[in-house]
Parts: sequence; structure tokens; C-alpha cells
Amino acid sequence: MGIFNHIFKKKEPLVPFSLSFIGNDLHSHLIPGIDDGAKTMEDSLFLASGLADLGYKKVITTPHIMSDYYKNNPTIIKKGLLELNSTLEKNDIDLKVEAAAEYYVDFDFIEKIGKEELLTFGDNYILIECSFIEPPRDFKEGLFRLQINGYKPILAHPERYQYWHKRTNFYDELKDRDILFQVNILSLIGIYSPQVTSVAEYLIKNKMVEVLGTDLHNEYQMGQLKNLKLKQGVINNIMELNLLNSTL
Repeated sequence: MGIFNHIFKKKEPLVPFSLSFIGNDLHSHLIPGIDDGAKTMEDSLFLASGLADLGYKKVITTPHIMSDYYKNNPTIIKKGLLELNSTLEKNDIDLKVEAAAEYYVDFDFIEKIGKEELLTFGDNYILIECSFIEPPRDFKEGLFRLQINGYKPILAHPERYQYWHKRTNFYDELKDRDILFQVNILSLIGIYSPQVTSVAEYLIKNKMVEVLGTDLHNEYQMGQLKNLKLKQGVINNIMELNLLNSTL
């Protein structure tokens, strides 16, 4: 489908792009010490303050829940959220922070559906992710179980799963199953790889993206967001999206 054809074309000039129009951010790791995001409350304050400076009014932060690595649960996440919001208030940081989770789709997660509390947001949306190394074996089964239990799955950073890069028809299959896509803003500046950037641009151009997220983890990424510049064509395509961010 020519998804990578433009990689070697003459580069378009980059122009500053303000994130303030997005309003609400979905997908970040602000609660300290529970995953690969903020390590300390000081880190959390720095990141939250930075998001407020960028014009965000509300953040739905999404700690990892992974059965083999990040053994978080709703109790741990809600406790961390209370501590974070209390500290934000004490430091006069004007940012509303709620919490859900970024669920790793594996057998253990699928077994929880319909049996345990899952952290959702908005209109019963749930953020899910897959392995970056190999296609998930039970992915479609997980999507089916989520949907029959009333959840609306949003796939985190679909542009980053390299095993789908040459199978763009799989993105179409997911859209046919009413799966929503959340693309990382930083994917658009090559922070992961040129191929990831190309796929992110492809999904945006083809209006397959419902949510833009920062996937913010650390100070370096905040610096990239504060100095964000994109190609004008990409900006134009973003502005044509019917984003859900403001409704979350």
C-alpha cells in the first residue's frame, strides 16, 4: 500500500504545533513508582506541571498492568492517584488528573474480563496494549470478550507494533471490529523509528485515529513535547480528525 514510500522523499519543513487544542490527554505514566513512568513524586510534579503548561486541562493517566511485570491493580492505582492529586493541589498545579490503566492483553488479562474490576474512562472505554515483539496469540479473543462485556477497547499506539507494519489490512480488520486507535504524538517526530512515524502518519491520514496521547513517561519526552514541530501536511490531517480527547 506504499505505507513507507514517502520515507525517502524530500523532507517537508517542520512548523511548531500547539497541543492546547487537544484539551485532555489519554495515556501517560504519572503515578510515581508503580511502572516505567515517573519514579518519584518530584518527577510526577514536573510532568504534570509540564502538561498544564502545554495547555492540557485534564489527564487520564494509565499505569501499566502486566501480569508478569507490573503487578498493579485498581487498589494500587487509586491509592497512587489520591496521593498524586493531593500533592498537585498542595503545589497549586492546575491539572485535573484521573486514572485508568494500560492493560497488556495476555491470557491472564482475558481471564479477568467479566470477573474482576477493570479501570475504564469516559463511555466505558478501556486502554489496551500488545507485545512489541510478537503478535498476541489471543488478541481477537480478548477483544471479543471485552466487547460482549460492554467495554469499548482503545488500542494504545497501534503504530508501534512492527509486525503489523506490512499488514496494513490488519488495521482495517480492527477498525471493522470497532476498535478505536490511540496514536502517540511523539510517534510523529521519529522518537521511536522512521517506520513508526510513517505508520502513524498513515493512520492519521486515513482517519483511523480517535485519540491522540502523549504516552508521557519522563523528562526527556516532556522536552520533546514542549518543542514539538510537525510537517504542515500532518497538522492538516490531524485537524481533520474527529478526536474523542475533549469528551473523555
